[in-house]
Amino acid sequence: MPDSPRPLDPAALEIAVRDALTGVIDPEIRRPVTELGMVRSVTVEPVEGAPRSARAVVGLDLTTEGCPMKSTLTEAVTAAALSVDGIDDARVALGTMTTEQRAALRTMLRGAGAPEIPFSKPGSLTKIYAVASGKGGVGKSTVTANLAAAMAADGLKVGVIDADIYGFSIPRLLGVTQQPTKVDTMLLPPIAHEVKVVSIGMFVPAGQPVVWRGPMLHRALEQFLADVFWGDLDVLLLDLPPGTGDIAISVAQLLPSSEILVVTTPQLAAAEVAERAGSVATQTNQGLVGVLENMAWLEQPDGTRLEIFGSGGGARVAENLSTLTGTDVPLLGHVPLDVALREAGDDGTPVVLSAPDSPAAVALRDAARHLAARSRGLAGRRLGLSPV
Repeated sequence: MPDSPRPLDPAALEIAVRDALTGVIDPEIRRPVTELGMVRSVTVEPVEGAPRSARAVVGLDLTTEGCPMKSTLTEAVTAAALSVDGIDDARVALGTMTTEQRAALRTMLRGAGAPEIPFSKPGSLTKIYAVASGKGGVGKSTVTANLAAAMAADGLKVGVIDADIYGFSIPRLLGVTQQPTKVDTMLLPPIAHEVKVVSIGMFVPAGQPVVWRGPMLHRALEQFLADVFWGDLDVLLLDLPPGTGDIAISVAQLLPSSEILVVTTPQLAAAEVAERAGSVATQTNQGLVGVLENMAWLEQPDGTRLEIFGSGGGARVAENLSTLTGTDVPLLGHVPLDVALREAGDDGTPVVLSAPDSPAAVALRDAARHLAARSRGLAGRRLGLSPV
């Protein structure tokens, strides 16, 4: 007679399901749900009427009741359970973390005690670039969004802080519509195109202006840096407001290792103002990583270039800042006027992703790779030396 089917071993199947769940990564925190304490329980039971079939029921505690990733997590957990040989049905029993669980999660991720700015610690290896301009309208935010997306597409872990509190536009440019998820006193930033993003625009109703004085601006930036769980970033980009006001000073105070990237157009009037934004580095002891010239020209159907805003502004800013600081401040490239660049920004998908072969995308990707290849500066870092 043929061998009878082997009986189900629920205990072994439960172990196998838990092992499979280690491959389910929380889309916000980017760590396994098993490591985050989100898996409340795993049970395996025979399917009624089909004793050779097993059903897995996974108890999953979400960080918040309104977790925006509820459906994504449910699908991923279900797929993981069904991948186990012998499991023919899988269900997810959703719950919500208790206050104590959320506090424990925050402590595991950020440590005990008051929130700290991880990027200002001596051991931080994150490269920090503050994207600045002398005046508005030169495309600084568009440059920031595309640099971030290009770096992330190359495999780097990237974060963006929209520090332009009054004129925020990063959420639109990166297609972010949801708010950060709150876990205890910690915020989990939304992720768009593999870029972690936070902006005051995520917290105010559409069309409502932000009317704040300097101290409130400083506090907002401090919260973006300390209260948000950024994880281990390779690069942090800050989209600064135009000019040399409160936020520029706060960035230098809170992030002493940050370096300034100046964005200008070729026009002489814009270049002169951009120099002032870059010269802030001499007073704040920040480095100048380079100059990027935006709106350099408009390519015509016959291949000629129409220099709508003139020419030479970026080179002039780079040369004058090099002389002023006594260091080499390179011109990182020329980004041409490109309809695809504007359309991509309106659609929330950076042009380096939506039209990677367009002239603007090529210039921005080259600049991103130059910045990514630079080594982290020594400012604020421990050198491993001790007096003898």
